[in-house]
Amino acid sequence: MQVRQNGERWRAPYATDPAATRGRLIPEAFSPTRSDFQRDRDRIIHSTAFRRLKHKTQVFVHHEGDHYRTRLTHSLEVSQIARALARALGLDEDLAEALALSHDLGHTCFGHTGEDALHACMAAYGGFDHNAQALRIVTRLERRYAGFDGLNLTWETLEGLVKHNGPLLDARGVPIPRYAADGIPAAVIEYNAVNDLELSRFAGPEAQAAALADDIAYDAHDLDDGLRAGLFDLADLATVPFLKGLLDEIDALHPGLEPSRKIHELARRVITRFVEDVIREGEARLAALAPGSVGDIRAAAEPVIAFSPAIATADADIKRFLFARMYRHPEVMAVRAKAATIVDDLFAAFRADPARMPEEWSAGLEGASESRIARRIADYIAGMTDTYAVLEHGRLFPVTPNLHWSPPSRGLPLTEP
Repeated sequence: MQVRQNGERWRAPYATDPAATRGRLIPEAFSPTRSDFQRDRDRIIHSTAFRRLKHKTQVFVHHEGDHYRTRLTHSLEVSQIARALARALGLDEDLAEALALSHDLGHTCFGHTGEDALHACMAAYGGFDHNAQALRIVTRLERRYAGFDGLNLTWETLEGLVKHNGPLLDARGVPIPRYAADGIPAAVIEYNAVNDLELSRFAGPEAQAAALADDIAYDAHDLDDGLRAGLFDLADLATVPFLKGLLDEIDALHPGLEPSRKIHELARRVITRFVEDVIREGEARLAALAPGSVGDIRAAAEPVIAFSPAIATADADIKRFLFARMYRHPEVMAVRAKAATIVDDLFAAFRADPARMPEEWSAGLEGASESRIARRIADYIAGMTDTYAVLEHGRLFPVTPNLHWSPPSRGLPLTEP
């Protein structure tokens, strides 16, 4: 039996080994100081798309308060959780971190509102999918390196980026239900034709860990943000059995705790319980499968890094609560409608005259097909931060919807007495 101290790094035989990577589409010399997965992580961090996450929002628009999460802070939280899972389960931490940091690169301005609006605008041209957009960014749209477009990431990072939520095709090669109506996004099909990502197989364990880290992070931080914004109260969470148990535990240990500390104690317990559950469930599934290599995990019939049934139920309950009480809150919906108008207006304006886009985006579109022009417009809008989208709308239209809404931000940390 392998004995290790808490927190010590180790790599199991079923982990993805950077020394055995399937490599990059365009071969490059090896680094003498970093593994290939470390280089992938570093390229993601230094990308323009990653920096833009600072001003792309999750739920609240950019000016509603400095304490609410953005895509950037969310990605950092996902990264921390993914590394914790990878270390405990003997996976490659650097690959897990790279996948966590890159998973939101393809998101538009204005959170899921922007994606929904852009998908509707692109309905006649294949739609819009943020995972496919992330692939476009790291394989085509980033233009930083002399020898290639994109970031030229390893096969394993690209595989995890595309398939972290599971296979896109079933064993018969038929799109999974999520893609049944619109089909697999064209960006994925096009790239897969030149670099087979094995769309009918599961991704490696690091990608599975990063996907769960995403779920854990946004469950915890959306509860935190929603409570601090006054969209619901701590007492309302008693309708979710898992959360009620945590709140009862906090009350028993810390009677009369002030709300700001109680909110934090709740969020940290959600993360801790979920992480510990994934480690236990992952160890059990790995023991049952007994994989000798990462290939055995890809060929498995189900994920090997997963929630237990009890925590999967808790996760679903929390998401249902947040959907009803936060994402569909009347105040949030009012701002969402205005944000969707901005995206719709921008798309229509650029569709009517692509030359309204900056030259680097409008160049080369003379005589191009409608589909190509629309995809270029979608690339441009998807890359916008919330701030820039509002400014662009103001440049093109006499009146821009006011997205400002200031939640009470109650329960924020107090200064020292």
